[in-house]
Amino acid sequence: MKKYFLSLTLLAILSLTARSQYSGLNIKELLRTDTTSIGQKITYPEVADPEVTMLKITIPPGKSTGWHKHSIPVFAYVVKGTLTVELEDQREIKFKEESTFAEMRNTNHNGSNKEDSDLVLIAIYMGGKGEKLSIMKEK
Repeated sequence: MKKYFLSLTLLAILSLTARSQYSGLNIKELLRTDTTSIGQKITYPEVADPEVTMLKITIPPGKSTGWHKHSIPVFAYVVKGTLTVELEDQREIKFKEESTFAEMRNTNHNGSNKEDSDLVLIAIYMGGKGEKLSIMKEK
């Protein structure tokens, strides 16, 4: 019984410590998922020399990324505007301002800005040193 009580006490102290560690901060979970935006299971690449890259991408009105795919996990946050993602099967997915998503892997897609002002994204790529972040579709 004493061991059980000590375990509960320790758990309570750790819980309070974790909460007080971030006292005064406003923390909002932006994304928690185990699938990509098209339902693929999230998997991590096995690379010899891991590297994370974070990019701020601005797409002017009427412009697009061009058709491409990713062989590594990519996570994105739409800071400003609406991103329209077109898939080869004619599907279209829209991601509005302040939305987050896990990009599809090994699936060609084109991200475009169909709005009247700049689209701003933050993208986080989980790959390896020397690996391409995006693979452009051959014409």
